[in-house]
Amino acid sequence: MINHKKGLLALSPLLVFILLYLVTSIVSGDFYKVPITVAFMVASIFAIIMSGGYPLNKRIEIYSKGASTDNMMMMLWIFVLAGAFANAAKQMGSIDATVNMTLSVLPSNMLLAGLFLASCFISISIGTSVGTIVALAPIAAGIASSTGSSMPFVVAVVVGGSFFGDNLSFISDTTVVATRTQECKMADKFRVNFFIVAPAALLILAAYVFLGWDIHTLAATPSVSYYKIIPYMAVLICAVFGMNVMAVLTIGLVLTGVIGIADGTYDVYGWLSSMGNGITGMGELIIITMMAGGLLEMIRANGGIEYIIRIITQHVSSKRGAELTIAFLVSLVDVCTANNTVAILTVGGISKQIGDKYGVDKRKAASILDTFSCAAQGLIPYGAQLLMAAGLAKINPVSIVPYLYYPFLIGIFALLSILFRYPRRYS
Repeated sequence: MINHKKGLLALSPLLVFILLYLVTSIVSGDFYKVPITVAFMVASIFAIIMSGGYPLNKRIEIYSKGASTDNMMMMLWIFVLAGAFANAAKQMGSIDATVNMTLSVLPSNMLLAGLFLASCFISISIGTSVGTIVALAPIAAGIASSTGSSMPFVVAVVVGGSFFGDNLSFISDTTVVATRTQECKMADKFRVNFFIVAPAALLILAAYVFLGWDIHTLAATPSVSYYKIIPYMAVLICAVFGMNVMAVLTIGLVLTGVIGIADGTYDVYGWLSSMGNGITGMGELIIITMMAGGLLEMIRANGGIEYIIRIITQHVSSKRGAELTIAFLVSLVDVCTANNTVAILTVGGISKQIGDKYGVDKRKAASILDTFSCAAQGLIPYGAQLLMAAGLAKINPVSIVPYLYYPFLIGIFALLSILFRYPRRYS
């Protein structure tokens, strides 16, 4: 017998977070005006207050335990290293060099396909869709202006490609969180994920070849500092070969220092400063991660996780149903929070328990979480990615949505992978 009153009370902190963040964002008309850290703080305080049956000190202890589990702390250390590496590489010019290299090899009559490839390559190298959009959206806008192409359409090519790396990169926040919450290796998740999204990427690439065949540009080929690409390539190659992600990022950091100092981009103090700024920039994500962990531990201790699993899975009788449930949960939370990393953090623990109950391969579960969160994030006009792209191109973010072929297609292919049990080895 399911006790709905007790179950809803246990889940109420999560509902408080979603309603507070969603309602206040709608009222303000800006999903980034309301700090998500404040929404998590209010929900956390509410969770501690409503947890009856425990002394106050015990409630705080339970919350703190959830915020500092082994997996949680490992995630935080990776965030610290990723922030330090990303900013040090940016300061030494690695992003500009990577952009220039990819653009220098584009045939003029394959601009759309080349722009999509450049976006895919850069995003999988640097592990962030927003960083890719910041680097390429101004170039996309310039190409659209110089060729007379639709501005929203060309900008959407970059936005779509940026989610290729957001979904697959070893240093992407979503990859880190998905693999940690499902307790699987990044390399294993990458293989499963690649099988699912590669057909979509190839299909989109073919479409862009066709759609962009008559587009030409006379833009001059930028100069390329190839040695500045070495840190990104080293990180990508080491990660693909299965090296520990913390070791990979440390190697990348050392290379940024050696190359940046050698070519005079910055001195030792400048290198240390760039790393410090990168770590500071990850502060909000670190705080959100810890509060989400504490909040979910309070919900678990009060029986909320067990309740939601029983409710959602009471009609589930197969792996396919469990996988569809995981996909639905992460998509729903992403639409509510406009942040795919937060969405995976919020439902990761629940998804792990659902997967374990029905024998879902943890590598497939991690791929489902990451892919559906990226698909949802790539289609909401109030997400950071579309807002950033629209701001750089000076267009309305809603105008970009109809041209976001890649996020839409990876959602379709991920759904088909569940319905048709693909790839078989992991299903």
